[in-house]
Amino acid sequence: MAPHTPVPPAVALNLALAVVASSNAPVLLLDSSLTVIAASKSFCRAFQIEPEQVVDRSLAALGGGEWNVPQLTALLNATASGFSEVEGYEMELIRPGRGNRCLVLNATKLDCADDSNVRLILTVSDITDARIAEKLKQDLVKEKEVLLQELHHRVANSLQIIASVLMQSARKVQSEETRGHLFDAHQRVMSVASLQQQLAASQVGDVHLRPYLKTLCESIGGSMIRDHDQLSLEVRSDDGITTADTSVSLGLIVTELVINALKHAFPDDRKGKILVDYKTQTANWTLSVADDGVGMSAQPGSAKAGLGTSIVQALTKQLGASINVADANPGAKVSIVHLHVPVLVSQSASLSAAV
Repeated sequence: MAPHTPVPPAVALNLALAVVASSNAPVLLLDSSLTVIAASKSFCRAFQIEPEQVVDRSLAALGGGEWNVPQLTALLNATASGFSEVEGYEMELIRPGRGNRCLVLNATKLDCADDSNVRLILTVSDITDARIAEKLKQDLVKEKEVLLQELHHRVANSLQIIASVLMQSARKVQSEETRGHLFDAHQRVMSVASLQQQLAASQVGDVHLRPYLKTLCESIGGSMIRDHDQLSLEVRSDDGITTADTSVSLGLIVTELVINALKHAFPDDRKGKILVDYKTQTANWTLSVADDGVGMSAQPGSAKAGLGTSIVQALTKQLGASINVADANPGAKVSIVHLHVPVLVSQSASLSAAV
């Protein structure tokens, strides 16, 4: 490869003048003393300086002296000496009475055969409008965050009020059946409340399922398990993350299945454990609720499909998943499986036997 040959000074100057004259961007051609040799029309127009007040003037003397920036001068002198180049130097051009401008500057030394005729090309990009737009966007994001926090606060208060009313009503009614329905409704509200807490703590609207499921099950266990030495409710989950919509459905499914197990799997003060398990792999996931109780065949009224069955079936269909019910030996296990290739399982028949 042939060695690089510097351009003769006269040719280099003519090329530089042509570049400056034809440029649509603000450009200056400077000599070694940082005196302006030529300026593009866009430079004069952008910074409101008459062309005759630019050429043959020192950069520091342009306009009202706003270009007299010591750090910029030092960088340009270093570039003229060949020690460095100015790349992406951002500065604020302070112009009293005319509004400050945010600029990005780049400068390079022309490669000439005569080192005594140093020439610098200085290009200027005005990013003021971009910075204003960025700040406006940041302000809007902050305002949105404040409004969202207020919304979370109000939703949380409303859910707590609804849950309290349901609990108080359940304690006052005489009918055991009505009391049971009110307790179930209370747990469904608390399921949504647990999700709302996770969303309030999330920055992007996604939900980390491990803390969500643990909080949800702690709420269910706290209100429905009297003796935690006799009955335990455990959550095992990986670090799966899902959307708010999906987590609502998963939380309601867990609520229904756990309530069902607490009601039917441990009659006559039987000891036992309920395990809620969630595993994910890319787009595939499995949610299961298992108990070591009496099993499906021994649960009274287990073949009757109730509201809980309908809720779980509808939510599973909404998630594009399938239901698998199996004996856990002892107890029962209900799994909600989401795969890329749908698993064909008779949902209504199998779930009705468990819920």
